[in-house]
Amino acid sequence: MSTLINVGRQAPAFTLADRDGHILAYGEIPTATTLLFFFKYDCETCSLTAPLIERLHQALAGQALKVIGISQNPISETTEFIEQHQLTFQVVLDTNLEVSADYGFDAVPAVVLADRSRQVGFSFEGFVKQELLELIRLTAASCSTPPPEIVRTEDQLPEHRPGCGSRVHDPEIARRLAVRRNRATLSARQVRIPIDEDPFEFMASQGLDDGLPVVPPTEERVLRMLSGTTRAASQVVAHIPPNLAPATVEKIAINAVMAGCRPEYLPVVIAATEAACNDEFNLHGVLATTYFATPVIIINGPIRHRIELNCGGNVFGQGFRTNATIGRALQLLVRNVGGGRPGGIDMSTLGQPGKFTCCIGEHEELSCWEPFHVERGFSPETSTVTVFAGEAPRAIRDQLSRTARSLGASMGMCLDTMAHPKLHRMGQVLLVVSPEHARTFGRDGYSKSDLRHRIQEVTARPLRALLPDDECQKGMAIGALPQEFIGQDGRPTTVALETPLSKFSHEDNILIVVAGGTAGKFSAVLGGWASGTTGSTAVTREITT
Repeated sequence: MSTLINVGRQAPAFTLADRDGHILAYGEIPTATTLLFFFKYDCETCSLTAPLIERLHQALAGQALKVIGISQNPISETTEFIEQHQLTFQVVLDTNLEVSADYGFDAVPAVVLADRSRQVGFSFEGFVKQELLELIRLTAASCSTPPPEIVRTEDQLPEHRPGCGSRVHDPEIARRLAVRRNRATLSARQVRIPIDEDPFEFMASQGLDDGLPVVPPTEERVLRMLSGTTRAASQVVAHIPPNLAPATVEKIAINAVMAGCRPEYLPVVIAATEAACNDEFNLHGVLATTYFATPVIIINGPIRHRIELNCGGNVFGQGFRTNATIGRALQLLVRNVGGGRPGGIDMSTLGQPGKFTCCIGEHEELSCWEPFHVERGFSPETSTVTVFAGEAPRAIRDQLSRTARSLGASMGMCLDTMAHPKLHRMGQVLLVVSPEHARTFGRDGYSKSDLRHRIQEVTARPLRALLPDDECQKGMAIGALPQEFIGQDGRPTTVALETPLSKFSHEDNILIVVAGGTAGKFSAVLGGWASGTTGSTAVTREITT
């Protein structure tokens, strides 16, 4: 909404230079009646108005009227505009557009008539013929002279023509002005980097990185990042474990900047934060465990294309900014806001590369099944993010199976090794099926349910083979068995010992997505962490702006 300086208010003083570097200081000393004409060179309405302002200048310059043109463009473009319209009044350059911002108009041309004390007598923006005639009348009256003939019949002026948007509203300029003019825009505490210190080394010395250099989150960069969402910067999105510190949209934006995200990624990072901080995901447990688990992000829906997310070849690998920075932003949030740092709450014995970043997109277009998020209750047109507590990906190599049944058996045998072959009735696992393997399943009409059933079938082993013994003291704990398996002596019954147990406690614990390149019969499995109230369950959230 325009806040153009109106009648009775005082026009802001300013100091600007013309094309030759000569300084004009408006408002320092009372002068004559002044007409300010704001324009930009590529605006047709400005070109319509400029010759009329020049005629007014020519007619009343001798009557103590001072006309000042204020250009929103650089020297070369301003010169082109001046020469095209043969302007003789003084034109100055609003290089930083701060004067334009002070005057508050939304569109150019903008015209302000002020007396010698800078009190505004008339103002308008755009072009309205009646307003122009009123400007001529008031300008002449202020100079104590009859209105000159400015509008001529041959001009054939329209009654109305809208102006063009002021350059102060260009996104990059608006963000810069917000930084320069309103230091209170962001509420986060500011840290000043010593002028003689390298900013990357300074960030590292403050413990704000993840072992790799981070982008310094300057106020301008954070404001640019915040343009990626319509949410208020002060809105609390979640409380991040282990410290349960509030993560506002602003703090998420700061860490997204540090991770190297673009503004269009911010809604994804926000949704991932919401999902990871859900009680079912149990982020505190994922951090505190000595296991390998880390948040693994899976993105579905149309947003994959808008943000250029990699869903194809090398999907878990390097070289893709979207994937790398979204996953990294969540990890930095956990570290910098939640306090989850290695050696502190993060107690992973060995860790894994996914603790830097792990974010993939489903290659929905090459899947033989409905997309992962649709299976989880969302529409195909909805964009979602799912967070899963997973290990690093491990290979499933089968270049020989020509039937879905054989390929499903291969996958089951590989999944049987998750955590340990003698640990069954496990929680969730993520199976990432490559497009070539998906084609095999699609050709045989194999559904996800069929694949899950086949995996459970080939991994089923009698309880006797899963219990600890002298050959391998690792195995199913008695306390993890169903109550009906245990006899009065506290040991498994004879019937229970011969009962086959599948790898996963429920078929639905096998999460299936299609991703990766179109060449290569290699799929992957990402083992999950513990299940139940002490473990983690994958959480999906819709991505909204």
